[in-house]
Amino acid sequence: MRRLKEALLWLFVINLGIAFGAGLYESRVVVPEWAGTPPETWPNTGLLFWVYVTTVPLTLLTIANAVAAWKTRGPRRGWYLAAVVVVIAERLATFSYFIPTMAGLMGAEGLSQAEVDAVLSQWMLMNHGRHLLSLTGWLMALKTLSIPGRGSYMQQETQTRSA
Repeated sequence: MRRLKEALLWLFVINLGIAFGAGLYESRVVVPEWAGTPPETWPNTGLLFWVYVTTVPLTLLTIANAVAAWKTRGPRRGWYLAAVVVVIAERLATFSYFIPTMAGLMGAEGLSQAEVDAVLSQWMLMNHGRHLLSLTGWLMALKTLSIPGRGSYMQQETQTRSA
């Protein structure tokens, strides 16, 4: 069970790092190119990339880590739970605002280019908050990894090597 918790936490950290970095890249390089162009010319990054990185994997890892964090005892528990709560907030924002808004834009028939650009601009502005949540959750999860847990796999490995 300890090894499973440790593996889940590592996968959570790795996936959050990838999601954060890819999110920054998309917001600084990809999405700004879309302004002033019709949505039907935009690549569907949600289906081409994000579904495989965050929509499914990060969501499942967040759920699994919520269970693992809840069952964790010792000095790691607070940071672990906090990381999961922050990422849950990010996932809720993603599913309630970001995905539906982008899907609406990509199927935006009847909207003028000015309306599309206004919604896209708001989406990009709100995305800064989502990046902040991702970064915060990632740093908290990294902090969790840095704390030796009571009976954790990493602590046992360290004790075995020093003996």
